[in-house]
Amino acid sequence: MAEKGSNTTSYRPIVCYAPTMITTNGIWQGDNPLDYALPLFVLQLTLIILTTRFLVFVMKPFRQPRVIPEILGGIILGPSILGQSKKFAEMVFPLRSVMVLETMANVGILYFLFLVGVEMDIVMIKNTGKKALVISSAGMILPFLIGVSFAFVLHTSGQWVKLGTFIIFLGVSLSVTAFPVLARILAELKLLNTDVGKIAMASALINDMAAWILLALAIAIAEDEALSLSSLWVLFSSIGFVLFCFFAVRPMLVWILQRTPEGEAINEFYICLILTLVMLFGFITDAMGTHAVFGAFVFGLIIPNGPIGVMLIEKLEDFVSALLLPIFFAINGLKTDITTIKGVGTWMLLALVIVLASLGKVTGTLLASLYCNIPFHEGLTLGLLMNTKGLLEMIVLNVGKDQKVLDDKSFAILIVVATCMTAIVQPAITNIQKPGRKYVPYKRRTVQQAKPGGELRLLVCIHTPRNVPTIIHLLEATNATKNSPIRAYILHLLEVTGRQSAMLIVHNMRKLATNQSNNKSYHIFKAFENFVQQEEFITLNPLTAISPPTTMHEDICGVAEDKHVTLIVLPFHKQQTVDGGMEVTNPAIRTINVNVLDNAPCSVAILVDRGFNGPARSFSGNNKFHHVAVLFFGGPDDREALAFAWRLSEHQRNNLTILRFTTGENTSHNGLEEDLDEKYINKFCEGTEDNSSVAYMEREVSHGEETVGIIRSMNKNHDLVIVGRGRGVTSPVTAGLSDWCECPELGAIGDLLASPDFTSTYSVLVVQQYQGDEVLGDVATINMPESPNEHHNDEARPSPAPEEKIGHQP
Repeated sequence: MAEKGSNTTSYRPIVCYAPTMITTNGIWQGDNPLDYALPLFVLQLTLIILTTRFLVFVMKPFRQPRVIPEILGGIILGPSILGQSKKFAEMVFPLRSVMVLETMANVGILYFLFLVGVEMDIVMIKNTGKKALVISSAGMILPFLIGVSFAFVLHTSGQWVKLGTFIIFLGVSLSVTAFPVLARILAELKLLNTDVGKIAMASALINDMAAWILLALAIAIAEDEALSLSSLWVLFSSIGFVLFCFFAVRPMLVWILQRTPEGEAINEFYICLILTLVMLFGFITDAMGTHAVFGAFVFGLIIPNGPIGVMLIEKLEDFVSALLLPIFFAINGLKTDITTIKGVGTWMLLALVIVLASLGKVTGTLLASLYCNIPFHEGLTLGLLMNTKGLLEMIVLNVGKDQKVLDDKSFAILIVVATCMTAIVQPAITNIQKPGRKYVPYKRRTVQQAKPGGELRLLVCIHTPRNVPTIIHLLEATNATKNSPIRAYILHLLEVTGRQSAMLIVHNMRKLATNQSNNKSYHIFKAFENFVQQEEFITLNPLTAISPPTTMHEDICGVAEDKHVTLIVLPFHKQQTVDGGMEVTNPAIRTINVNVLDNAPCSVAILVDRGFNGPARSFSGNNKFHHVAVLFFGGPDDREALAFAWRLSEHQRNNLTILRFTTGENTSHNGLEEDLDEKYINKFCEGTEDNSSVAYMEREVSHGEETVGIIRSMNKNHDLVIVGRGRGVTSPVTAGLSDWCECPELGAIGDLLASPDFTSTYSVLVVQQYQGDEVLGDVATINMPESPNEHHNDEARPSPAPEEKIGHQP
């Protein structure tokens, strides 16, 4: 249709809308479903979802974030590949269907940015201090300057838009970091809770906020072509909107949270009101001249922590992230026509932009990191992480295309740049942050090496609330004192369910309390907190690890390494039944335990729980006594078991019996280990000589059957038996026992004690000593202190039974 003006005649296409063209009457009435809006949209959505999900599956081994296959899916369906066929393009993605697709895509990003705001914690900026601000600024300035340089090359004289506007759009698109995509990459790489992860998240958050300001400025300038009064109105109204949200709307949301009784679900009316406000605030910011998603994002930021945020995420995340968001990224691919990038020179320019933009981010971030005294490899990791592109850059590019700032060629180039820069992030970081990389080494990786005046750090793993009582009694028996306090890291292990991201969460008990009805970890941590309130010298640090069972050991070992833990305590994969037998609770737990034993950076203990002093007894105010026995056969694991028991012996309500098995002659293949055993036993006996609650016995045996007989005849009143795993120890004392071993991770003796055929009522702790480069062997053993604690409580202790007290000389 022609539009006639005074001097010229211009033509523009007009798409007519008919209400009857929404749904079809059916193929039996002679209708083509693809001529109608709803069937066509369903087909387009199905193709987009199937294509992107297939690419997600194909690219999973290459460690690519989901944004990459989603953009590639759009490129495949668009004019670059399948769209080359005019019949396919006109049939499946005709011009008249673009409005419906883009509307749904924008609704999707509206709610997705709202969820990003809900999950975002602004406090992390405060916690990381100036580092995040310096790193974020340095990571933006260099890429922005590179974007300015390339703006002069890419900007053509034929473009009606001014060079200044083009510079802002190009600079922002190259310097921005995608916060949501970065969060998921960090979660997959197990870096979310590390110092690098925290700084990266805070830097990306600052980067995103700066990008929003620049985007609002760019939109205002693009519409007016000059920094006029209207541009300033856009900026000031945006600032006013943010202030209104934080100081007027947020108190209302807090009031809603306070009106909800503790432990009850949020009223559906309030949830509906919040979801409506997302759209309303998007409309307001769009009317002001900024993008609609800015309003949704700010509204998400002001949602208070607690049940409201959890419920909103549960209701929206799967639908928005899995169904609507891929439409937006696919549309970017559909708009991208790679065939417009022609000529060797243009492709070389594209490669140059990718290399220089990536190097600009990495170099700027690395220099800022070194200035902040961050190690080189961590600074390099930060630089790569800040190269992550995603939703915000796509929004910038789309706005630029809609405002005619970017032509098809520039748009295609920048889409390819964003895709390539994001694609290299995760594989590159995987090679830098290898699982085998060690952080700052620490010496006290074993209980045997721990100094009496130092803090003992334990990492206690919990799968279910059933693990809690015995673990609490074990902590209570471990004898925390003023001179040797205990810091316990309680790690609740949860399997990933559905689309939940793998992550490691450090909890604050006050914040947990506000959301206890929706938090699986709360009641577990609350039980430990109640216990710690009665124990002056035990410090509690709650954490939750959400991972697949196959990689959960990485979280456990990572926390142990990061927190300089001395001993990891793991629950056994079997638990006692009512009739006294042992049943498997979760086979995956056994896989986790085996992996931890193989990869742990410190000593490890597996706890076979049959109740330790009974869960019904009180923690500290009782007059009951723990009866603990150690079965000593020799080797590093048994020495570590004895070192832990030595600490237990200092508790005023613990009785300790050491039962050493010997052959009466030197039959070991390792004479050094026998010497170390002898020296350590002597040290132990000298250190506990004045302790009337410690008994030491030796039994001479000649074969495994005799050993089993002695163990079966042991006093049944023991609450806990501690034994070494016995790696690498060959002796007639245990000969033949490993042939019937059902659980090799417990060792021959540990497996025997945990067997359902072994009629015992005591719990078993199987200990494996860390045997890394830091262990000093003979030197470490000889320098062992005389006693785990020099200050004893003089309160009276009961003496062990006469038949058990043999003496202290081996």
